[in-house]
Amino acid sequence: MADIPGGTGLGSSGSFTTALLKALHAYKKNLVSPAELAEQACDIEINRLGEPIGKQDQYIAAIGGITAFTYRQDGGVEFRPVRLSEETLFNLEDNLLLFFTGYSRSASVILKDQNDRSKQNDPVMLENLHFTKELGCQSLVALETGNLPEFARLMDVHWQRKKSRSTGMSNQRINEWYDFAMARGALGEN
Repeated sequence: MADIPGGTGLGSSGSFTTALLKALHAYKKNLVSPAELAEQACDIEINRLGEPIGKQDQYIAAIGGITAFTYRQDGGVEFRPVRLSEETLFNLEDNLLLFFTGYSRSASVILKDQNDRSKQNDPVMLENLHFTKELGCQSLVALETGNLPEFARLMDVHWQRKKSRSTGMSNQRINEWYDFAMARGALGEN
């Protein structure tokens, strides 16, 4: 049972797989590190089920918190807690809103296209993904320096780029809601 349905883009399959593995390990009284748990969940979803996904959902489900991740080309993952001041954390918590749109989609279809285009060295896709990686680095700096308006601006830039990767990322109704919120003072959405 989950608070959200699958297909929302919030990492439900990665969270489910990670939680199921954690429960099985607890039942068998196996101690497993969060990183090992994440890798096991990735192995199931990526290697055994052939899902065209990344590792971010399984890792954040296993590690938790507000965490900075570096995904290396060799498949390794490095992570560390984001260094937030207490004031920044409270302001972030007080100003983040999450809405269920009522829409769901198949991440596999969207990510398969993205994965295929990346493997074909599609210059537009690769530039978009490298740009997104740079936005992540900038977002980390904004959070750690307590610059939440800049963090919100970067979230907006990320959403615009993310939508350009696939027509299935959003729809007209969500775009209208987004524009409505931004016109009324929201600083950034994703």
